[in-house]
Amino acid sequence: MHFTGRTDAGRQLAEVLKHLRAADPVVLGLPRGGVPVAYEVARALGAPLDVIVVRKLGVPYHRELGFGAIGEGGVRIISDDIVARGHVSRQEIESVERAEEAELTRQARTFRADRERVSITGRTVVLVDDGIATGATAAAACEVVRAQGAARVVLAAPVAPPDAVAWLRGAADEVVCLSTPRAFTAVGEWYEDFSQTPDEEVVALLKRAATAQAENAGNAEEAEKAAGSDEVEVDAGLVRLAGELTLPGDAAAVVMFAHGSGSSRHSPRNRSVARALNRAGLGTLLFDLLTEPEAADRANVFDIEILARRLADATHWLRTRTPVPIGYFGASTGAAAALWAAATAGTDVGAVVSRGGRPDLAGYRLAGVRAPTLLIVGGLDTTVIELNRQAQTELRCENRLEIVPGATHLFEEPGALDEVAALAEDWFIRQLTE
Repeated sequence: MHFTGRTDAGRQLAEVLKHLRAADPVVLGLPRGGVPVAYEVARALGAPLDVIVVRKLGVPYHRELGFGAIGEGGVRIISDDIVARGHVSRQEIESVERAEEAELTRQARTFRADRERVSITGRTVVLVDDGIATGATAAAACEVVRAQGAARVVLAAPVAPPDAVAWLRGAADEVVCLSTPRAFTAVGEWYEDFSQTPDEEVVALLKRAATAQAENAGNAEEAEKAAGSDEVEVDAGLVRLAGELTLPGDAAAVVMFAHGSGSSRHSPRNRSVARALNRAGLGTLLFDLLTEPEAADRANVFDIEILARRLADATHWLRTRTPVPIGYFGASTGAAAALWAAATAGTDVGAVVSRGGRPDLAGYRLAGVRAPTLLIVGGLDTTVIELNRQAQTELRCENRLEIVPGATHLFEEPGALDEVAALAEDWFIRQLTE
């Protein structure tokens, strides 16, 4: 069995681990390569994801031979037998421990940033790596999580030699391995892409998983904190506007939200879509197109030219913060502003999505839009459907109209907003990152 990459391996591994979902497990990835695999497993099981930072203590003159291991929380495991047979002195033990403790602390701080370690006391723990060679590190990880209080330990990997799997059955309560080839020489030979996993990818995956967990628990504030949201002041020409910028560590693009009809950056519908985009690895900028005094005058809410100019100016500001491609997500009158701004010279926007929008209000500017545009309308919003169809005839760019069955203008029906988020996510990823 070969795998195209770690994501593919993780998805295949997740399929055979679904029996653990009812056990309410915690998934721990062995950094670095094990974390992308573990991320897919945790997502499939609806489980929290963390790293298991464990350092093997190697005999000084034979580093591959471990006389013990250390883990977070002061966990220390020493094999007196290997210490005796290897003639390892107390001074040598202390020296190796000091060096490995420093590296353990550095790795934990790097990977988790400011998040606390996920508690595993009394929990079923699924240890995941991208493959097992000798099994020494995996065995040490099993011992460490037991010492940290795990009630049950499941060791999972896409590929490993059969003798290592047989040996590890004594270290874990359950060992799951998709492929155990007899002709095994190295883990990488079973992957089409086995390139090194950088620290930044580990950090981003852990952050994304923490955000999803907070959302599932209904804690929107914690979800936004986990995603790395920052309060910002957006320079939009003559005014500075309040905003919230979220840039996941591996953000391949950023989507700017243009709110409509008196809404603001606090719009629960747009924030819900933004969180879905963050989970997919896209950055988001939610900001107010009008100041509070301006918003009090209803005439400003429908001044598409002013809203579009603000959005274009904010786009130039955002480009000073990040070099990645930029897309627009517009709702109601904000959709018209997004299309107007997309047709403005210098914005160089890569994609536009309109939710329940009024693209017709962009008027003659529609013909100047070059960014691929997706129009999403509720199936029961018949008047707006017709206005969107009329606008489509004016667009000269790649475009598509998606109608969400049974949805009204605000997409308040169960599952309707989720469908909007899924359509937007697919459009932005395809247009901005591929």
